[in-house]
Amino acid sequence: MNKPLKAIPPFADETAERTYWEAHDSTTHFDWSKAKKVMLPNLQPTTKTISLRLPQHLLDSIKVAANARDVPYQSLIKVWLQEKLHAH
Repeated sequence: MNKPLKAIPPFADETAERTYWEAHDSTTHFDWSKAKKVMLPNLQPTTKTISLRLPQHLLDSIKVAANARDVPYQSLIKVWLQEKLHAH
């Protein structure tokens, strides 16, 4: 037998909503068995341009490594940074 779903309370702002969902289980508010898959083809991750000064020999080494993997060197730098971040 299905339990009745709880009403979603009104939120003053996005921060209040985020705080609420961090502390509450969404399955008491939604019947996820009725969820439908949504495609968002134009969704782009938020990026910010930064300036990073590297020694020329380091940049050259990164470019060689990127070329060996057949990827742009900026993409390789992002992958390496992400891997290092998740390793700790």
